[in-house]
Amino acid sequence: MERLPKAIVPIIIVVVIAIIFISNSTVNINSGEAGVLFKRFGGGVVTDEAPMKEGFHIVAPWNTVFIYEVRQQTIDESMQVLSSNGLDIKLDATIWFEPTYDQLGLLHKERGEDYISRLIQPAVRSATRSVVGRYKPEELYAQKRESIQNEMYDETQQLLKNQYVQVNRILVRDVSLPPTIKQAIERKLKQEQESLEYEFRLEKATKEKRRQEIEAEGKARANRILDASLSDKILREKGIQATVELSKSENAKVIVIGSGKEGLPIILGNN
Repeated sequence: MERLPKAIVPIIIVVVIAIIFISNSTVNINSGEAGVLFKRFGGGVVTDEAPMKEGFHIVAPWNTVFIYEVRQQTIDESMQVLSSNGLDIKLDATIWFEPTYDQLGLLHKERGEDYISRLIQPAVRSATRSVVGRYKPEELYAQKRESIQNEMYDETQQLLKNQYVQVNRILVRDVSLPPTIKQAIERKLKQEQESLEYEFRLEKATKEKRRQEIEAEGKARANRILDASLSDKILREKGIQATVELSKSENAKVIVIGSGKEGLPIILGNN
């Protein structure tokens, strides 16, 4: 095997050192990420400057860049908590969160890369225990899910105040009660529904009865007024008017004289 010329060896060494130096001095930050610079000989984590943005960066080889995802992220939590009367309640929730971009350096320095398990998950679990602990199982079953998740969100916001992260929303996917409690609540709700339905039917029947009574009273009143207004003179006058109208007809007719001195004639026509 041919030996390399002595002049080539130093060049190769320099090239290798340069490659190592460049590989340790370049950082590529992808979309949706940001970098926190750690200066080994310059005060540690940089907290007074904005995080390193997306793209290609050159840093000193003795420094380190810690890359964080700064887009909204999601974690799913399945928790076992106690209601106000000590029964086990299973609650599944989804948390939308993201680190506070301008405070990424402080987040890294004070909480570290595993801030999700150190900060967000404990805060959400504590908030869930606090909220669910204020309700009885039947209240949780009937309570609007939106109300529960809003209370959880407010509690979590208080716990994570000034912690360099923000929770955007908490979604309660499911609230599971013990089977015996769930069945008892469903029976109670069914009975309440049946009771409401019975009251509705009873109220409807009462209204219909009252309507019929009012209608009957109206008819009776109308008949009394009519009877009071129909005197013998009025009836005789009506009979005369009717007779006159019939007599004006050109058709052949037969006139029958009524009985009594005030009997009215009855005109019988062939039409």
